Amino acid sequence: MRRRLIDIARVLRSKNAGPFAITLDVILPTRECFEEVASQLTPEVVARAYRLDPGAVLGIVQYPVLNALKINIRRSVPAGEPGDTDVYGAQQHVPLGMIEVEVENC
Repeated sequence: MRRRLIDIARVLRSKNAGPFAITLDVILPTRECFEEVASQLTPEVVARAYRLDPGAVLGIVQYPVLNALKINIRRSVPAGEPGDTDVYGAQQHVPLGMIEVEVENC
């Protein structure tokens, strides 16, 4: 079944990771769900959701003990510069939440 991350994640948030990056956190309800989602969240999938070049996805780190993923993306504009719409990076998780994944255990 295809489901959006926003509908299955226990926590889905974003935050400032310095002037040039934003961190996205995904915490999933179970290990099985984590494994299914983690196998599908690639830099290409994240980049497509944010309309970025895959090289702008700086990393996807898995924390299986916590059923969590941490995704770092490059900001299009440095924090606080003209054109920056979210200096804290606190509202940047929405495109991530709209990603659909194929899951059976979530």
